[in-house]
Amino acid sequence: MVSPGNVLKPAAGMAPLAARFASAREVACGARIKVTAIEADLGTRYTRDTLRALKRRYPRRRFVWLMGMDNLAQFHRWRGWREIARELPIAVLVRPGYEANALASPAMAWLRRWRRRHGQDLNGAKRSAPALAILRFDPDTRSATAIRAADPEWFRRFDRAAQRDMLTHRPIAVSGIGPL
Repeated sequence: MVSPGNVLKPAAGMAPLAARFASAREVACGARIKVTAIEADLGTRYTRDTLRALKRRYPRRRFVWLMGMDNLAQFHRWRGWREIARELPIAVLVRPGYEANALASPAMAWLRRWRRRHGQDLNGAKRSAPALAILRFDPDTRSATAIRAADPEWFRRFDRAAQRDMLTHRPIAVSGIGPL
């Protein structure tokens, strides 16, 4: 899910939604991932509200919240973070450089009792929450911050042609990219 904006980050310097959506599609190419910007369509600002709206819209679907370990480190700052954890299982992708802070975070202290053991099947977690799984793999060690610093105009390389959300099939607005 590509968010229209993160309330914990400054809006200044954020690339336009259409460019971030196109970038996510490029990264997900070949994977069984549907890239969506449904938050813009739902008009929600906080994850808690987005999840409620998704569950209303897709009552027969079961969701797992997937986030990077950098987000787990500051998850306790999210509005209604305990409600989010009670609503659906959480899978956390280990990211280099964030593990110590994430594992020492207030959210992890609260979630620790629901942590799934390494190699434990996530199917049970899909049916109950809270549940937490830490996913380890060979990650891309590049930092988004470093990538943006190296190429501040990275978003201009994405085609301004109309794109469609892979979940809702609605067009993604291309406004805000500026002249190429």
